[in-house]
Amino acid sequence: MMALRELSSLEKSLGLKKPNKYSTQGDKKVPVLHSNNGPALVGLVTIATHLVQEAKRPELLGGSAEHKAVVQQWLEYRLTKVDGCHKDNIKTILKDLNSYLEDKVYLAGNEFTLADTLMYYGIHHIIVSRGPGHPGEGEAHESDAVV
Repeated sequence: MMALRELSSLEKSLGLKKPNKYSTQGDKKVPVLHSNNGPALVGLVTIATHLVQEAKRPELLGGSAEHKAVVQQWLEYRLTKVDGCHKDNIKTILKDLNSYLEDKVYLAGNEFTLADTLMYYGIHHIIVSRGPGHPGEGEAHESDAVV
């Protein structure tokens, strides 16, 4: 159900007026987009990419061939590493993302892309569930302040 909320939020952020019809399939609840114009589209990244194209926002998929590949790489990272990650791996994934982004503005460089949106959707619930008492190692946190 999480993927369906993500796709609905993506539709809104892209300014798409007519909401699509979605369902899920299988044990992993893979999203399916039902279209009147053609075959059903299956999978979060496939559907999200379709929505970006439908909204006529190709820049969100990357400009050059290399930039497109980097965007796809991060979309794949989201599906293979973040989605369904074991609780023991969450800290490592967040540390890796934090380290990677230290000298970058966005995941795929200096331009906001679909990878940033889907990564946000993918880690938001993890961050929220960790609560405010989980700063990174060695980092000061406002709750640590001595009053």
